[in-house]
Amino acid sequence: MADRPSGRGETYGGQSREERAADRRERLVAAAVELFAARDYDDVTVADVCTLARVSKRYFYDHFADREALVLALHREVNGWLLEHVAAAAPRDPDGLEAALRPMLAALVRLLAQHPDRARIVYINAPRMELRRRGVLREEAELFGRLLAPLAPRLRADPMRYQRTILALIAGVSEVLIDWVWHGMRDPAEPLVDHLTGLCASLLE
Repeated sequence: MADRPSGRGETYGGQSREERAADRRERLVAAAVELFAARDYDDVTVADVCTLARVSKRYFYDHFADREALVLALHREVNGWLLEHVAAAAPRDPDGLEAALRPMLAALVRLLAQHPDRARIVYINAPRMELRRRGVLREEAELFGRLLAPLAPRLRADPMRYQRTILALIAGVSEVLIDWVWHGMRDPAEPLVDHLTGLCASLLE
């Protein structure tokens, strides 16, 4: 029996109301990724996103309060995806700091190179929103701090110093990556991984 709209509009074209809403949100997010990857934050409007996603403004505001809320949601999702892969790349029993750092940083740089659209969202557009940028630095510092803690017993003896050292490390890595993405990621990734690994290991040692 073919699907047809119910009196309450719950099912239409084989999709429930929730499925249709999820599909619209997915299209809005995909359109936003494409647009923010190609343009600066100020050059993308809600209307642009809706047009590309083929979703009316009415439905846009069901999911996002405004353009900034959309970018914050994008940034949160993309950064979560990055951190998940970085954590997965961390070796279980590394032989020293460099052995621990290299695969994590290699995973980070490789993913950015493979997904320049997502790289631009994380490192170019979203950093304009300083509060979110501070939150992201803290999230990344907590991840790296947790994964590297067994290899830095001397620093870990002073928890506050360790936290601040990791935060400074992540802030420096972020600035280098912002510069790399800003210049179109023209420089090869492997030397970048070497440089970041050396920088981080030197700071922690």
